Amino acid sequence: MARGKFDGLIEAVRYHPDSTIDLLRVYERRGPTFSDRVIYSRQQLVEALENGKKFVTGSRKPLLASTFDVQERVYLAKDGTSSAVVATSKTASADSLPGTPLF
Repeated sequence: MARGKFDGLIEAVRYHPDSTIDLLRVYERRGPTFSDRVIYSRQQLVEALENGKKFVTGSRKPLLASTFDVQERVYLAKDGTSSAVVATSKTASADSLPGTPLF
């Protein structure tokens, strides 16, 4: 993935038993820097993606402030009336952020 600008980095995810996303730990862009970890619900992430915000998965580099190891771009895959949050394919039918740690 290109290391361009992004609006948020997803560090960890929690899933419901039915494999939909419950909560996410996110670093949000705040001007030229990033926030501390904040908790997003699935709905907050979906709304942000629908509003054109760019999210990626990855992790913060220790002791390097707003420097990250970026893994994958996150997409909102729509299939008729349902949508899925995915990092692997724009056409998946279920939430999937592979390689993102669970919390």
